[in-house]
Amino acid sequence: MRGFGLVGPRRGRQVLSTADLEALAVPVGDDGVVIGVDAEGRPAVLGVHRAAPYEIVLIGGLWTAQVLALRTVATGARVAVETGRTGVWAALAREAGGGQECVSLHEVGRVPPQGASAGSPVLVVRDCGMRPPRGRVAAGPWQSVLTLLPYLSPAAPRLLRGASLVGVQRVSPEEAERTGDLMRLPPAVADCLPTLGDGVTLWCTPRDRRFVRTEPTEVETGLLGAARRID
Repeated sequence: MRGFGLVGPRRGRQVLSTADLEALAVPVGDDGVVIGVDAEGRPAVLGVHRAAPYEIVLIGGLWTAQVLALRTVATGARVAVETGRTGVWAALAREAGGGQECVSLHEVGRVPPQGASAGSPVLVVRDCGMRPPRGRVAAGPWQSVLTLLPYLSPAAPRLLRGASLVGVQRVSPEEAERTGDLMRLPPAVADCLPTLGDGVTLWCTPRDRRFVRTEPTEVETGLLGAARRID
């Protein structure tokens, strides 16, 4: 099966067999972003372009959020980044899309309406620190929102309750225990969280959970450096 993306700029193709699609551990929508491979080496594809609102929370590092942003652009979507540290996103915004304006940067609380549609899907990345304010631009049809939390913050319970998908990278033992309670993880899974390597994420839905390793491409390494949990 070929996942060519929705109508819009084409910047790359991801090809998966039917058997691979049946084995995917995270939700697959009409279009997909390859976010890595699971423990068995199978591709994990995340469908961020959806006709219904889709909220993602990533408790992890900036590097992973930026790789996801780059790979979303490669599917033909636009990315709007809401952040208080535009400097760390500037190079990505400049280089993504081969000169086309595919990534826009906005101050916290100042993301304008994006005009998302089936022909022009949008991913809003909220990099707003430990206590992100409620966003002016919410998830909606063809507009998914990814909220990045560097650690399990006081805002996490509210955000996790409203999320369609949650990603958790390496956290402290105390955070792992609390995350396990919030996400109803088996004790053996929660106990693994403090030992995760750089680039490894536990992706969770209400029905499924899977560890995924994100391996950067040569281009991603050149722009973002090696995988890392701490910025």
